[in-house]
Amino acid sequence: MRRKPVVLVTGASGEMGHGLIERLGERGGLDILALDIRELPPEVKARCAHTITGDILDQFLLGRLVSEFEIHAVFHLAALLSTRSEFTPETAHQVNVGGTLNLLKLAIEQSRWHGQRVKFMFPSTIAIYGIPDRATKEAAGRVREDAFLTPSTMYGCNKLYCESLGRYFSRHYRQLAVEKERAGVDFRALRFPGLISAFTVPSGGTSDYAPEMIHAAAQDQPYACFVREDTRIPFMAMPDGIDALLKLMDAPAEALTRVVYNCGAFAPSAGELAALTREAFPGARITFEPDLKRQGIVDSWPADVDDAAARRDWGFAPAYDLELTFHEYLVPNIRRRYKPA
Repeated sequence: MRRKPVVLVTGASGEMGHGLIERLGERGGLDILALDIRELPPEVKARCAHTITGDILDQFLLGRLVSEFEIHAVFHLAALLSTRSEFTPETAHQVNVGGTLNLLKLAIEQSRWHGQRVKFMFPSTIAIYGIPDRATKEAAGRVREDAFLTPSTMYGCNKLYCESLGRYFSRHYRQLAVEKERAGVDFRALRFPGLISAFTVPSGGTSDYAPEMIHAAAQDQPYACFVREDTRIPFMAMPDGIDALLKLMDAPAEALTRVVYNCGAFAPSAGELAALTREAFPGARITFEPDLKRQGIVDSWPADVDDAAARRDWGFAPAYDLELTFHEYLVPNIRRRYKPA
């Protein structure tokens, strides 16, 4: 029985999964195999040739994928996010590291079957950075990929280690073996800033204070922001994040000088985000009540990132700045979500 050629998307029901599957469907080519631990919404299922509800730690499930499908690309979106990871760090390690290792091994096995490198697209995060104090953060400015790699969260540690795993599988796998692997994994990672989506509800990220305040305002609910007004980290509109992931996937291997790339779009303070929210929703009730522990985590992340390598190597160029993100993407779509015509 012939196996079915597919692109695998894990974490398909998450914030990025919805938009990515829509874009992959528009592009055509390989069928989409969507995997998530939760049942996928009907609108996501409709865009996929195959859907599976299951756990990336389930070896029986992974064996089923090997037997039924010919996987040519993996978008590994499944993860336990930053805030939730701090409550259950051991579980986070199992999911974020163990799950990634399972899928990298799956990709190696798939490449042996069909003789081509399997592209492995990995969304990483600014949580891999660990700036020691606010003074250093202010002095650092836009942070490059190789600086301050001392994360203070389990999520950041997990993602940084997975970047190294991907580099190993892509460049050094079984380097002492008598016979060199003929195909293998083509691992490519993007360190995303805070991603803001108009179409999905925030789900546990420490940068989610930005979308949380907008969603609350649209529902006429008060919102107590858990960071200071002067807190500043980079953000990006979800469509630009998805576009960047696809653009990096399409880039010729010879053009890439790195395995892992920064990307960013705008870096407002929490106070500036609140001002824009109040402008769009004049009745918005936003206060600032910093949670010292979560504040400390956000303070360890860069105020902005240097994404010159991504712009140079594969033409990264976000379409949405802060104003466009608010006025053309977020506000109209979030209004419709809570107050449909």
